[in-house]
Amino acid sequence: MPSSPNHDALQTLLGRYSVGPKHLLEPGPSNEELALMVAAALRAPDHGELLPFRFKRVAGEARQRMADLFAAAARAAGKDEAGAAMDAERALRPPLTVAVVARIDLGHPQVPAHEQWACVGGALSNFLNAAHCLGYGGKMLSGAKVRDPGITAAFCSPGEILLGWIALGTPAKRASGPSRKGGVEQALQDWG
Repeated sequence: MPSSPNHDALQTLLGRYSVGPKHLLEPGPSNEELALMVAAALRAPDHGELLPFRFKRVAGEARQRMADLFAAAARAAGKDEAGAAMDAERALRPPLTVAVVARIDLGHPQVPAHEQWACVGGALSNFLNAAHCLGYGGKMLSGAKVRDPGITAAFCSPGEILLGWIALGTPAKRASGPSRKGGVEQALQDWG
């Protein structure tokens, strides 16, 4: 296929991989680059323009507060001090962390919950794709911590749901190779 700006952009998207926090280095995205990622997220299909998602930047001193919350959640879950220290370190590892919060209106008269969740997923994908296009690596992380009452209270207002955190930074190395998700044949099927 001949090269064109659209083809080049598609090839960039086809090269995106999730990059875990232990493979992310400084620098992380600047505030201007983070704003571009959010602008891309805002392009997700959003029936009714409900904006059922929020991104919350965790930077500077907030990183240590999140680490303290992670350690407290680990202790509450029965982990020893070594486990609590490991969870705290996970909060401090990425150069930048962004919490992903959903606000789904279950009683909306025109936009059912599944459409709102689709918007949240599209926004998350657009955000991660924009990070990749800017040269950053990222990975969505969740786990039991998203259900910890102390952590959810710190990140969410009433009626909101904490989905997890996006770890962001400069990848230590570029991933390559085929998708690990089984391929187009598995994902694309004929109907009828």
